[in-house]
Amino acid sequence: EENMTVTEDFSRVENTYQMEAEVCITFSDFGIMQKVCNLLVEKLGTSVTISPPNFYHTPEALDTLRRQVCVAAVRNTRRKAQEVCQLFGQSLGKPLLIREEETKEWGGHIDSPVSNSLDSLTLQERIQNATAYASCRVFAVFEIQGKENKRNKLL
Repeated sequence: EENMTVTEDFSRVENTYQMEAEVCITFSDFGIMQKVCNLLVEKLGTSVTISPPNFYHTPEALDTLRRQVCVAAVRNTRRKAQEVCQLFGQSLGKPLLIREEETKEWGGHIDSPVSNSLDSLTLQERIQNATAYASCRVFAVFEIQGKENKRNKLL
């Protein structure tokens, strides 16, 4: 209910009353949006008009994306460092320093729906225009443990 607004308009046309209602809903799940639209068309038939969706990202969603990208960058850096250590017969220890060097974002619409000038775009084009991308570059320093350290710890 907090993500829905309803505007109703009653009017008299000759000897009958006519009601028009506009329902605007903000969905966070594309699949649920499609199901609701299909249900409305199925139940109300031609008396309902469904406008093309407007896609946008909330600041919270973009913050989540940034965090996920940074964590993935650290995970990838650790995996690569581990592979290099294995190549030289060493084992990777704990991280000594992890620093986020650079974050880039592109695409997507932030906190406001796409303008009406894009009404002629297909649904796939609208989704593509609203998709947000991010990349993150990290710098990490890990402790390297030799094989002899592993043997001594086992004894």
